[in-house]
Amino acid sequence: MRLFTTVAAIALAAPAFAADPELTVFDWAGFEEPSIFQGYIDKNGDSPTFAFYGDDDEAFQKLASGFKADTAHPCSQMVSKYRDAGLIEPWDESRIPALADLDPKFLDSPIYKDDQGLWYIPTDWGATAVAYSTEKVPVEDVASLDVFLNPKYQGRISLPDSADDTWALAYLATGTTDWTAVTDEQFAAAADWLRQAHQNVAAYWADPAEMAQLMASGAVDVAWSWNDGIVYLREDNYQVGFQRAPKEGSSTFFCGFVNLKDGPGSEDKLYDFINAWLAPEAARGLLDTIGYGHTNLKGMETIADDPAVAEGLSAVDAPILAQTPNDPAQREKQLAEFEKIKAGF
Repeated sequence: MRLFTTVAAIALAAPAFAADPELTVFDWAGFEEPSIFQGYIDKNGDSPTFAFYGDDDEAFQKLASGFKADTAHPCSQMVSKYRDAGLIEPWDESRIPALADLDPKFLDSPIYKDDQGLWYIPTDWGATAVAYSTEKVPVEDVASLDVFLNPKYQGRISLPDSADDTWALAYLATGTTDWTAVTDEQFAAAADWLRQAHQNVAAYWADPAEMAQLMASGAVDVAWSWNDGIVYLREDNYQVGFQRAPKEGSSTFFCGFVNLKDGPGSEDKLYDFINAWLAPEAARGLLDTIGYGHTNLKGMETIADDPAVAEGLSAVDAPILAQTPNDPAQREKQLAEFEKIKAGF
């Protein structure tokens, strides 16, 4: 059963999936699915060695503490932190032909690309929205993000143990849709809302498989979820809805790969890996196994008619908070406040 094997993989010390010893990929559990980078296997005969992490801050701390890998898969708001810490170096654009096919909006920032080079290759994107049991939760209850405060669901909700996603929820719920210029008043309102929501939380999920397991077991009925949690639940025939258009809105994010300095493996194989990821045919594997969209426009064309794209990736008539890079000091403030809230303060 996928829900449990993925959780087990996370619990193991890195590397948790040993294969080709000449390339180590530090990644979110679930992205070791061969269909996402089949071109690499076709050329090299095996998958890379994968080491796994549960959230962006955990990955950064481990790499900053000396863990060695060739590439990592942070989401967009982390890239400036990697650059500031001197952990990454630019990619060689001449070795990545598919860059020309990437949706340009994903590189529209000097944090990702400047006169020093290309620091980040966006590869995948998705949504954070309301997952709910369609058998236990009426659709009208998820028409508002206030479902997370509803006493009817006390002890029946789950939020991510991810400050970025949880603050995105709190900002949306309190009327803020742009976190790049948050005022003290907006921060305070969101923190107050989170403290109220905390009273209803049964568990903070560490990864989508854990969230899916909580719902599948009947422990929770409503969760703030990424697309992949929905995929895992439906693989287990759980009746789940994904509400991306509550009146206050939902969130979007994108992630990609960085070129880690002093990687221990083969530089040639690193470029084989990223080129396999960016191939149009990778879009199908990414959608089917994770539920995410591809940054390659040609890849998205191959899956445009899939119902999963319509449900989880299409435009919605509701506010959207895009999880683009925000002020690093503000993000650290949110991290610290989130830890207090989870501790009951």
